[in-house]
Amino acid sequence: MNTPHRPAHGQHGHVCADDCDHDHHGHDHGQPPAAGGIYLISPSSAVRDPATVQRACQRLAQEGFKTTVDRAALAVRQRFAGTEKQRLAGLARAIRQKHPIVMVTRGGYGLSRLLPDIDWRAMADSGKRFVGMSDFTAFNLALLAQTGAVSYSGATAVADFGGDQVDDLTAALFGELMRGELEILSFETPDADPVDCRGILWGGNLATLVSLLGTPYMPRVRGGILFLEDVAEHPYRVERMLAQLWQAGVLQRQKAIVLGYFTNYRLAPHDAGYDMPEVLKWLRRTVKVPVVTGLPYGHIDTKATLPVGKKVGLATEPGMAHLVIDEHHH
Repeated sequence: MNTPHRPAHGQHGHVCADDCDHDHHGHDHGQPPAAGGIYLISPSSAVRDPATVQRACQRLAQEGFKTTVDRAALAVRQRFAGTEKQRLAGLARAIRQKHPIVMVTRGGYGLSRLLPDIDWRAMADSGKRFVGMSDFTAFNLALLAQTGAVSYSGATAVADFGGDQVDDLTAALFGELMRGELEILSFETPDADPVDCRGILWGGNLATLVSLLGTPYMPRVRGGILFLEDVAEHPYRVERMLAQLWQAGVLQRQKAIVLGYFTNYRLAPHDAGYDMPEVLKWLRRTVKVPVVTGLPYGHIDTKATLPVGKKVGLATEPGMAHLVIDEHHH
């Protein structure tokens, strides 16, 4: 599975966002036309190079977002962005400050330690739009399980705005979703099963999601649309985690399984042709739920930001899939 090709502006290519300028109704958090500011926190791994955060702030400013960096965002303790106390304090400050969007600097590992000590009701009641990916899946799903509130999975400061270049489509999709402009995310899919459904969109990083099984932080979603990605996990580990979700009864309760990108793994000679396409065959054979591939989401350059916990639509046609993020009634 390779990174999706990025279409030229104004061209409906492999990934495209359909939007319109009519009046918008039915948003989860009465979003204003301007997306407002972003508060940056580090609840997981330590930022390796502070310059990347500075660069992210400059790039986000170019996209129209004012930024404030939490005072502990650059803290370091072992592999973590400071102590548990420091990282929890960062989350507490994030819901008290003025910016409507709270974005993580990076993923890594660390949120699992914090889950029992987070005031989930306060997080939900703050009305903030929390955005992150990878390890942040633990926050997205715990917030959904504990409160039913919507949060976002996709762009992060360092990976998407702090590098040498910013992917235009990643930035555009993030901005459109935050401003309430993104109606439909359309993407090329080589082999999607036929599906036309509506359900709660949920998921994220596969390994992080599986780590929540059996905890109070695993959402119990029936008839949902489950999206998944992972990085540096051999296909047999991906299959093993999917098998666990299947045997725990999670996969067969969904209306569709939407797969993003599974990247940065190394095959061994004894795999003898066993790769991600074989995992897909096993998944389809074993779990009788439609599978859609090609979602522009994962540890890749071009990625969509997705609303976790929101009711969305999903429809496929030969070679294309359409995720209806916002249904507008004109």
